[in-house]
Amino acid sequence: MTKAEFTDRVAAKSGLSKRDATKAVDAFLDSITEALRSGEQVAFTGFGKFSPQHRKERQGVNPRTGEKVTIPAARVPKFSAGSQLKQALKQ
Repeated sequence: MTKAEFTDRVAAKSGLSKRDATKAVDAFLDSITEALRSGEQVAFTGFGKFSPQHRKERQGVNPRTGEKVTIPAARVPKFSAGSQLKQALKQ
């Protein structure tokens, strides 16, 4: 599903216009991004939790040359699914 398709579903389920639904989805995504940048976690009970995670520096291999490459440390987003979301997908 693309962002446009998701926005269309939000508009249909909420009764918002497509323009307002787009603004709402953009605000939602921006808010999560800003929170993760500042090191905060964003938790939605039953749905899941977004959190920033530190990934250590590690060794990788260039698949074209076989040469070993050092992949630098980075801060990456992590999502942990909540129990209600997991149950919904099992059914």
